[in-house]
Amino acid sequence: MDSSRQQPWIPAALLLGALYVIVGRLFPAPVTYLQEWRLAAWLVCGVAFAAHIAYEHFSLRHSPLLVAWHSAVAVAIGAFLLAVAGMIHSLWATSEVRTVWFLALVLWPAFTAIPAFLVALVIASLLKHLRLRTDRVND
Repeated sequence: MDSSRQQPWIPAALLLGALYVIVGRLFPAPVTYLQEWRLAAWLVCGVAFAAHIAYEHFSLRHSPLLVAWHSAVAVAIGAFLLAVAGMIHSLWATSEVRTVWFLALVLWPAFTAIPAFLVALVIASLLKHLRLRTDRVND
């Protein structure tokens, strides 16, 4: 059996994780207007995060807990890959990897996924509540 049909959230989480890395690596590249580029990166990631929550809620019809979990996994993937990219950059620039980078491989995903989980849980719960209210009104 095709596992992507059974777990459609996995490709979405991987895609969003990759998007977070691309935005995180490419948006700070311009030297001019650095704050504006960082703000744009936050905006793009915020829209992607909201789109992921909407996809999980409306298309896949997952519970708020699953929406939050899957959204947090995507954020953790992005943070982990950014830590890996930072480690590689450090290795390239200094020819050594400091031990702090190994700590970053664990802490960056945790420090980003936990708040993402909580925010997604609140948003998904509100969406579910609004849907239930709308369904009752329409009946």
